[in-house]
Amino acid sequence: MPASPRSPGIVAGRLDAAALAERFSDISPKLDAHEALVAADRCYFCHDAPCMEACPTSIDIPLFIRQIATGTPEAAARTILDQNILGGMCARVCPTETLCEEVCVRETAEGKPVEIGRLQRYATDTLMDAGVHPFSRAEATGKRLAVVGAGPAGLSCAHRLAMHGHDVVVFDAREKPGGLNEFGIASYKSVDGFAQREIDWLLQIGGIEIHGGQTLGDAITLDGLMAEFDAVFLGMGLAGVNSLGVEGDDRGNVTDAVDFIADLRQTEDLTGLPVGRHVVVIGGGMTAIDAAVQSRLLGAESVTLVYRRSQERMAASVWEQDLATSKGVTIIHNAMPLRVIGNGAVREMEFEYTRDGAGGLEPTGETFRLPADQVFRAIGQKLEGAPDGLTLEGGKIAVTGAGRTSLAMVWAGGDCASGGDDLTVTAVAEGRDAAEDIHAKLMEA
Repeated sequence: MPASPRSPGIVAGRLDAAALAERFSDISPKLDAHEALVAADRCYFCHDAPCMEACPTSIDIPLFIRQIATGTPEAAARTILDQNILGGMCARVCPTETLCEEVCVRETAEGKPVEIGRLQRYATDTLMDAGVHPFSRAEATGKRLAVVGAGPAGLSCAHRLAMHGHDVVVFDAREKPGGLNEFGIASYKSVDGFAQREIDWLLQIGGIEIHGGQTLGDAITLDGLMAEFDAVFLGMGLAGVNSLGVEGDDRGNVTDAVDFIADLRQTEDLTGLPVGRHVVVIGGGMTAIDAAVQSRLLGAESVTLVYRRSQERMAASVWEQDLATSKGVTIIHNAMPLRVIGNGAVREMEFEYTRDGAGGLEPTGETFRLPADQVFRAIGQKLEGAPDGLTLEGGKIAVTGAGRTSLAMVWAGGDCASGGDDLTVTAVAEGRDAAEDIHAKLMEA
């Protein structure tokens, strides 16, 4: 097996192709027609629908489940997609266990909610598999709109604008569209190239061009876009990654978890992807969980996820944490990194236990070390290169209402904008709502 020149512990091919294919198979396969009918039959079709209130895109969940129950999954898909054009991906990656399913009456009464996420996937997959795109463009308005970022927010915004008859040009820094849906989600949640198939399906609306390799502030500028287009939507996400800020953070094999996940998602041969023997992941969100689980699936002997606060403070849901531990990941809470130890490349990580004190999180003075030949940072991302003239709030683009920024005719949404919760489903809702506000503004005259 080929070894990393900086650490003999990082190698590719710890497992053969057959074992990797099994480990990285679909974590929640599509329901068949009978299973969908049985799952739909458990819904009470509540009039006040707490599940609908908990959905960031406000999908009419009781309606689409009733449509599945009556044998019309294509109609159910239309109900979903009216509100969430990326409903297929959201059905796969949305933390339904902390949103719609958490407030389901069945969950409250029995501890077992209606499988809303899997029913949503059944409906949207049925429609997409049939090659149907149930939306059409309105009469052309002659307006041209620029969207920066081909992730969930940008694609949602572009589709809704195209439906209203506007022409949309989407610019993205990467050559391949999709944003976090393509590059930042664990591969076992989105198998068989689904993210790209969904984008190809979305583009059937017409009126949308996507230009890759176009970074804002480099190949394109906000001033240039404002001069050329009638309005601009910024949905470029967060390209920067926070550093550990400790001694040795720059040692070899200490890298960003988002890069590891992107490499894994884009590789065509998992046997060629190197992974350490002893992997440490620092962070407590979904990215940390995804990096830790996938390291373990690739064959790492030990994977430890370390989070500086308590389990209750972790951004990753309990379901995701349980998934990680079921795959053999060890999770250590209330510990913060102190230094990276090694000669050139990382050999150990030193941590200090923490506790909640009167002034917030504080160190206890008790330290420990973990062996590590590969360390992944997953402690949050940040906005880089925000254009001049935009007001920032908490390190993100400040927005009011449906994504209006401090600049006239410039909107923003998704992870790069203030106020969101960094979920795919929230980004879709913000892109959709911004598009409606842009359309209303353009049609005022």
